[in-house]
Amino acid sequence: MKTVRFFHNGWVRKGIVDHGLVLDEAGELHHPDSLQYMLPFAPGTVVGLALNYRDHAEELGLEMPKEPVLFIKPESSLVPHKAHVVRPKGVEYMHYENELAVVMGRAGKPARRVKAERAMDYVLGYTIVNDVTVRDFVGNMYRPPIRAKGWDTFGPMGPMLVSADEIPDPHNLELRTYVNGELRQQGNTRDLIFSIPEIIEFVSRFMTLKPYDVILTGTPKGISHVRSGDVMRLEIDGLGALENSVREEIIPGVG
Repeated sequence: MKTVRFFHNGWVRKGIVDHGLVLDEAGELHHPDSLQYMLPFAPGTVVGLALNYRDHAEELGLEMPKEPVLFIKPESSLVPHKAHVVRPKGVEYMHYENELAVVMGRAGKPARRVKAERAMDYVLGYTIVNDVTVRDFVGNMYRPPIRAKGWDTFGPMGPMLVSADEIPDPHNLELRTYVNGELRQQGNTRDLIFSIPEIIEFVSRFMTLKPYDVILTGTPKGISHVRSGDVMRLEIDGLGALENSVREEIIPGVG
């Protein structure tokens, strides 16, 4: 298999020709199923937000947060488009979370104590992240849900990094999640509780956001079980589709 990394949307869009082939940077054509995908960039710190859509908080029966509720997604959780997500042995409730991911670092600038009105000047672009979660391990929302969200393979990302100038309004993007072709989740980023500039201002008060750091902006209502053999397809307007299958964990010596 040829390994490809989709750095920016420009050449990827130009590379999808009428008969569905992908043009790589060397000018060669490939069928998408013959490719092994890479993460679209090398991410730095990945900061997640819990409960940033009102309808998602309501479906979980939780109060709306008064300020952004944060957690860190570990590097080992990140996998590319088409990679397998491993379902841990013995868990009861594992689900997808379709999230608009904000990639920092326009013009290579770190962001520290940035005011909301200037925050978008620091956004390099956007991608899709599936913030896979095991609900069994989510308790008090003010305890960082690292165990619930930090398993290896629990952060599919991609398929590409789309530059900020190609997304005129990141606060009006439709999100759709399909499992085995069935629409399970639908929402729009206009319903974010905390906007992207507000999140950047909040986080950059205490943490320098460096180029290729990533902020996950939360997921809308519509989470549901996924099991071994399921295929998750996450779509966000202008960002393409991120697709990953679920595979059961295999522990040597355990039946």
